[in-house]
Amino acid sequence: MEFKKPSAAVIEQLKAAVPGRCLVGDDIVEDFTHDEMDYNGTGTPDAVCLCTTTEEVSAVCKICYDNDLPIIPRGAGTGLSGGCVPFFGGVVVDTSKMNKILSIDKDNMIARIQSGVLLVDLANAAVENGMMYPPDPGEVYATVGGNVSTNAGGMRAVKYGCTREYVRTMTVVLPDGRIVKLGGETSKNSSGYSLLNLMIGSEGTLGIITELGLKLIPAPKYQVSLMGVFADMPSCIRTVSKVKLSGYDPQALEFMDATLLGLIEKYMGKVIYPHEAEGTPINAYLLTTFDCRKEEDMDEIMEGVSEVMLEAGALDVVVFDTPEAFRNAWSVRKAALEGMQAAYNQMDECDIVVPVSHIADFCEYLWSIEDEIGLKLIATGHAGDGNIHCNCMTNDMDPAEFRKRADLFLDKAFAKGKEYGALVSGEHGIGIIRKKHLEQSVGKDVMDLMRGIKSVFDPKGLLNPGKVCTYVDGR
Repeated sequence: MEFKKPSAAVIEQLKAAVPGRCLVGDDIVEDFTHDEMDYNGTGTPDAVCLCTTTEEVSAVCKICYDNDLPIIPRGAGTGLSGGCVPFFGGVVVDTSKMNKILSIDKDNMIARIQSGVLLVDLANAAVENGMMYPPDPGEVYATVGGNVSTNAGGMRAVKYGCTREYVRTMTVVLPDGRIVKLGGETSKNSSGYSLLNLMIGSEGTLGIITELGLKLIPAPKYQVSLMGVFADMPSCIRTVSKVKLSGYDPQALEFMDATLLGLIEKYMGKVIYPHEAEGTPINAYLLTTFDCRKEEDMDEIMEGVSEVMLEAGALDVVVFDTPEAFRNAWSVRKAALEGMQAAYNQMDECDIVVPVSHIADFCEYLWSIEDEIGLKLIATGHAGDGNIHCNCMTNDMDPAEFRKRADLFLDKAFAKGKEYGALVSGEHGIGIIRKKHLEQSVGKDVMDLMRGIKSVFDPKGLLNPGKVCTYVDGR
């Protein structure tokens, strides 16, 4: 498939559609050529349209559709799978300026927002109104529309579920410029096919999300984090199921090893977690959060969970029960990616999801192949729901050699995961880089169904080409 380039006349149409906010030539900054994982590759757009309304997005899409130009939706660019990269040129439709919280409806517990609102701003607005928006993918400076486009779940998914569970309505611009509204603000909906749920997780390949109605919940009054520290990672990971079965309903369960902690501490320039317990080196950490509505329940949670962890082999249990201690504890976990990126100049990763009962087996397999792969392998992530972030890294290796070794690692990781019934991605999405593994996982028939759906929404194949289930020029 060959895509056209915009003529001078088309560029003038785009400039008229978004006055003063259409970037071309040298005005297009380098950030628009890649996502946060620039190792996924780069692409240079022919134009970038900084849209502020649904109507502007619609006008830009219609111009592109009429002139056979690729349309690449983009939020904050924090993705890790190449999903917003303009690999084939075209027009980037940037929604980051669509950042208005339109209303917080306390009676119906709905937040109505534009899709470019940052996750941190939505979370803060909910708290200010005594409510909570539970999805917490970790990157607070991502746009909510981007989270919805990949169905990002994050750290609180173990208790509250993924982003999908909180999307009630959305306004979507189709590639030809038509505007449709999906879903409803009622708590039930059996009204035909769920196009809303089809759009969630579609990574900008079916339409561009411009507005959202999101479910909020009452904010818990009390929360506490407890961290079990362990002499070895297998003991740490095998504690996860015991905590989940304890009946205390954890909000989050995250694991990391001492190697990753060292990278994070170097990046942050401070030490927050202990390194030994009564003279025994700590090699693994299990960070948890629990919430409740009664203060007396909090004491029971702290005592009960500590007992579970100690009986499971924890050397000690650290309690973070003040707001400052809580923030410090989680600042470490949230800096994991930055810590690794600061230490290594070549990196690839996947966010495979395995059944919780196989987390330990899968991680032990990864560590067993580190010498064979010849790269540093680190696994961390959402132990409570089996979403494991697997990273392979090195410094100063020939890029072609690194790519070869990284591909071998990913092939082995996904193959082993398939034995356990794993899924390819839990929140980062497929983008352009995981299509092969997706097809190996779900099979040709399922991929053909996805391509059929894509062709209904986007018969010209202009919207985010080459992503999720489509191929362009072999990519």
